[in-house]
Amino acid sequence: MPVAPSLSARQRGVTLVELVLAASVLMLLAGIALPGLHGFAERQRARAAMHALLAEIGHARIAAIRHNRRSVLCPSMDGRTCSDGREWQHGRLLFVDLDGNHRPDPDDPVLQADLAPAGRGLRIVTSRGREQLRFLPDGRSAGSNLGFALCDGRGRLLARVVVNNLGRARGERIEADLPCPG
Repeated sequence: MPVAPSLSARQRGVTLVELVLAASVLMLLAGIALPGLHGFAERQRARAAMHALLAEIGHARIAAIRHNRRSVLCPSMDGRTCSDGREWQHGRLLFVDLDGNHRPDPDDPVLQADLAPAGRGLRIVTSRGREQLRFLPDGRSAGSNLGFALCDGRGRLLARVVVNNLGRARGERIEADLPCPG
């Protein structure tokens, strides 16, 4: 016959004091780690936006070669027209420019329209003087090198994308604390 444990044996468990102490240590560690996690999440959003932008640039270059016509990638707020200015975080439009006027016309094939593709709180601006990215039928980029700066809400540069005259794009993560170019 099994013997029941005696009532006088000390009960094992956690006291309220131990529980409060463990919870306060966890809260202290979470308070130390959360600011670092916010920065990490912000850098990951910038990295994802950089890769998405690189993919769209590659798509625009391939479209120019495939259609043997100029293709244009431009900022767009509505997915139908190009926006004026250097701000690209609200959306982008990719079209084949049949008449070479750098604007989407009714007969120009629209290949892609992305609205709000950038990560939350990211700002994407281009080099001064370049509001659009144009590719020639041979895949070269028309004009001078085009640079994109991906910045956070506090005005810090997180990543860069550069498209050279040959049409090749490269991305770069920024680890230093640099201001966003104006």
